[in-house]
Amino acid sequence: MAAPISKEEATMAGEEEATAAAESTGRRRRSGVEVLVSQDTSPSPPQCPHGPTLLFVKVSQGKEEARRFYACSACRDRKDCNFFQWEDEKLSEARLAARETHNRRCQPPLSHMQYVKRYWKFIELPLSQRKFCQTCQQLLLPDDGGKHFDHQVLCDISIAQLRRPSQLLYPLENKKTNAQYLFTNRSCQFLLDLICTLGFRKVLCVGTPRYSQFYMEDNFCHYNMFNHHFFNGKAAFETCRKFLQEDKDVGLILVADPPFGGLVEPLAVTFRKFMDMWRETQSPDNNSKELPLFWIFPYFFESRILQFFPSFSMLDYQVDYDNHTLYKHGKTGRKQSPVRIFTNIPPNKIILPIEEGYRFCTMCQRYVSLENQHCEICNSCTSKDGRRWKHCLLCKKCVKPSWIHCSICNYCALPNHSCAGAKDGCFICGEADHKRTTCSNFSAPKRANKAVRKQKPKKRNKMKMETTKGQSMNHATVRRKKKKKRRGHQYPCS
Repeated sequence: MAAPISKEEATMAGEEEATAAAESTGRRRRSGVEVLVSQDTSPSPPQCPHGPTLLFVKVSQGKEEARRFYACSACRDRKDCNFFQWEDEKLSEARLAARETHNRRCQPPLSHMQYVKRYWKFIELPLSQRKFCQTCQQLLLPDDGGKHFDHQVLCDISIAQLRRPSQLLYPLENKKTNAQYLFTNRSCQFLLDLICTLGFRKVLCVGTPRYSQFYMEDNFCHYNMFNHHFFNGKAAFETCRKFLQEDKDVGLILVADPPFGGLVEPLAVTFRKFMDMWRETQSPDNNSKELPLFWIFPYFFESRILQFFPSFSMLDYQVDYDNHTLYKHGKTGRKQSPVRIFTNIPPNKIILPIEEGYRFCTMCQRYVSLENQHCEICNSCTSKDGRRWKHCLLCKKCVKPSWIHCSICNYCALPNHSCAGAKDGCFICGEADHKRTTCSNFSAPKRANKAVRKQKPKKRNKMKMETTKGQSMNHATVRRKKKKKRRGHQYPCS
């Protein structure tokens, strides 16, 4: 698949633009990088500080190039994890040893076992000595005081606070690696009530980082959901397996809130592995059953998720977050959160709160948002974003109210979208088998001048200042030239 759309990208580009980008991936074969996921674990991939890497391949117009490479499973930015290795590359023993040393240095300062020992000592302290360093995000013991004397420290940490670590920990703000958005009380209470109403008594939460110092080894594992890697090895894996397989008569559900910039394919493979582990101890009569799952993700990934889990459906419930400016609950327009719940539980068993604007559709036999009106042609409540959608007779489906049908692309899209093929291939000659910089019509002097400009940025900036000094520019004229013209080949839907 192409590069993923993250929370910050969806916020910057806008919800509709993000949806269009996600949906266009399925329509057009564009250049990008694909991840090659497989249930097969041999040969073992090389490891970075985040565990086993993933295998990627660069594609151009849908055709794979010959050479594939390994990269980090968790970080999309090479600045956060610069691991890179060609699939067929042979490394020397010295480089392998250096990599192993680097991976060890990047691990947390304390093991989970050490965190547990510190926790037991911490709760034995009197209330006046229980302190938490907000600067280091760490529970403090009496011997640690000298290292944190100039830090911001909370005192009198109660047992109730320890049971809700999200209220102590600051959410990480690196949006490409460890972005942590916390559910509002409204969404937390809804999920909790829903889980209890459905009869589940055990919950496997996937996506609860930095809790090592608050939970014991039998109910928390340091884990990477993109490569199904347990950092504490076989012991942690067996802890998870035991949790999934014991107490078969007690209802269990998996709840996952992955980073929205994460690739759907490796996440789907991970969830399938959990399902397989759960099914190992099920009776032959239950072989067709699946581990119940709530996958919390933006609605514009629906088609990709359903490719891996056809039995899943998307609920209309809008999941919102406390510390995100746009992913919050609203009743109208763009204020609505695009985050939904994907589940293999039949939608007619899930009751959405009427007081928050949800209603029951007797024809669909499920709860939907108030503006999600039933389309008689599609025979379904078709809206995904909470607004009322309109039916396009040419596309033979309902689309967003702001979209129009493009006769060139032959599907509905935003009025100012780029038509099919506009961004692919060469911008000079129009051919699809190369890019502008490798085009034969792209003159060598231009390449040379570009190289010179890169080598002498300071001189270029100085010359730019000298040549622009004293010049008068009509900014209004420039804006008029840049203003996009309306397309004559587009027309509204029926």
